[in-house]
Amino acid sequence: MSTPSETAFDELALVNRARSGDMRAFSDLVTRYDRKIFRLARHITQSDEDAEDVLQETFLKSFQHLGEFQGNSKFYTWIVRIAVNESLMKLRKRKTDRTVSIDESIDTGEETMVREIAAWDEDPEQRYSREELGEILGKAVDSLRPAFRTVFVLRDIEDLSTEETAAALSLSIPAVKSRLLRARLQLREKLTRFFKRKGDDVFAYL
Repeated sequence: MSTPSETAFDELALVNRARSGDMRAFSDLVTRYDRKIFRLARHITQSDEDAEDVLQETFLKSFQHLGEFQGNSKFYTWIVRIAVNESLMKLRKRKTDRTVSIDESIDTGEETMVREIAAWDEDPEQRYSREELGEILGKAVDSLRPAFRTVFVLRDIEDLSTEETAAALSLSIPAVKSRLLRARLQLREKLTRFFKRKGDDVFAYL
């Protein structure tokens, strides 16, 4: 099994070969990350079609700008930043969400306050199958504002570190932590409301 350092060295070797025009090396990089990039784009754009476009544009631009990759971060962190920018551009074009910039200031209002969250009377896993819970969580994540959703996806779904997320999104580490906290609080509240609202009707979903 390869160690992280060996994997990073192998990745850098592929990038260097791709820079010199080796299309097979670049194809190997695409194969490594295409599913992750698609999943990330799908979470942000909430559209399979847009996610496909983002995937294509991300790897096209990454190939065109390989010379700008300095190797100071992981290659994946670098292409994530491209993918996020492309995804947010899709949202701007659709004009369906006013909060489309990951860098814009956010009026937190009462969202900055830690709210009291009621505990579930029963374990949701006793009511729902794993697939149903996944679908419910997915819808809750999709309902988050893009600024919160993107940070949550990178940290809690794609397992990037706080530092990698900050680098990918050009944010400070405190900003990443703040947005992640609010995303988690909002998800917890949304899911609590969902299960409480279902109440006695929950068995209809089994």
